[in-house]
Amino acid sequence: MQQRRYDAFDETDKPSAELIEDCVHCGFCLSACPTYQETGNELDSPRGRIYLMKSASEGKIPMGGSLVKHLDMCLGCLACEPACPSGVRYGRLIEAGRSQIERRYERPYTDRLYRSLIFSLFPYPGRLKLLLPFFYLYQKLGIKNLVESSGILRAISPSLAQMEGMLPEVDSPSVPRALPDVTPAGGKKRYRVALLTGCVQSVFFSKTNEATVRVLAENGCEVLIPRNQGCCGALSVHSGRLSEGRDFARFLVRSFEGPDVDAIIVNSAGCGSTMKEYGEILGDDPVFAERARKISEKTRDIMEFLGDIGLAGELKALDLKITYQDACHLGHAQRIKEQPRDILRQIPGIELNELPESELCCGSAGIYNMVEPDMSRRLLERKIRHLKETGADYLVAGNPGCLLQIRKGIRQHGLDIKTAHPVELLDRSYMGISE
Repeated sequence: MQQRRYDAFDETDKPSAELIEDCVHCGFCLSACPTYQETGNELDSPRGRIYLMKSASEGKIPMGGSLVKHLDMCLGCLACEPACPSGVRYGRLIEAGRSQIERRYERPYTDRLYRSLIFSLFPYPGRLKLLLPFFYLYQKLGIKNLVESSGILRAISPSLAQMEGMLPEVDSPSVPRALPDVTPAGGKKRYRVALLTGCVQSVFFSKTNEATVRVLAENGCEVLIPRNQGCCGALSVHSGRLSEGRDFARFLVRSFEGPDVDAIIVNSAGCGSTMKEYGEILGDDPVFAERARKISEKTRDIMEFLGDIGLAGELKALDLKITYQDACHLGHAQRIKEQPRDILRQIPGIELNELPESELCCGSAGIYNMVEPDMSRRLLERKIRHLKETGADYLVAGNPGCLLQIRKGIRQHGLDIKTAHPVELLDRSYMGISE
């Protein structure tokens, strides 16, 4: 009897057969994979998901069912890539596999509506800024506390409740002031750089951007802020919305290819990881391929860049006990692990206590915590248990999503621990602000 052949995948952004064949199913990825550690299910491991993509590519399984379930469950944290002795490029595979799902699988109507809400809001800082006054009043009038304590939103939609719980504290209804187009170097100019201000970053983490500019200037950098920049496309690319992600990437390439700079500085791990892959993401675009490659070559994470050029200026004591969380797209995707720690240790008075399982995802993972709230919660609880062991005053991480996720866990557990981007502590040290 002839086996039925399915057409789960088409040829557009199909997972590469060559990359799939690189996987020898050795199992080294299992101990690195957060979802496999939680479920023990082989299909929730990288090699299990690669097996599903191979089966779908060969027409052996249909679109839907296990294929969608287990690819959706993947965090995209890429912890498997450093662990893989065969050098499997799992990130490229999971993005391609998800692109097939996004284009060819019809999710339930409520899921489609919810995902549309996410992608019509978060990549657009202008829209987020319009909502700031409402977020401010929602918190200051006590509506947030009422909604959370009543559990009504959780009963209606766990996903919406998760999104609501991720809302950062809004200190002002006013839009953050724009950074200067050009900030001169403090003292002798060593470098000329451009800064990505980001989407969520520019609205809810504007203080991180301000700190980044001050630290760069302190280290002899003239800092440019391209005015017409937009979303880098990271959320879209990592979620399989590749066409949308490429559109964002093209727009950003246009924004950053004009200024003649030594480096393009990024202070968000997911954004930096994606921009460093622009050369591949737009590799088949005859107009943008080479232009994108040049942008990728200049992209540097802020801590990576400072580690390369060496710190200048006088650092003053902070006398803080801190711990450091490796943001997945910084530690795993960009392989930047030691530079942030080395720089933090240069701040006088800093005591850096290692966070157990620092390399394990906190459950944020782009939009993951909003679309897979149960697994996200399990991973956050695991992270908070380890955080308690450190005795830290501050949890430090190089990605806004991680900070929002872990801050939520800290708040839920009533812990007296603050959060910060590494560059914020460096900025405070330069300014002599101990608290």
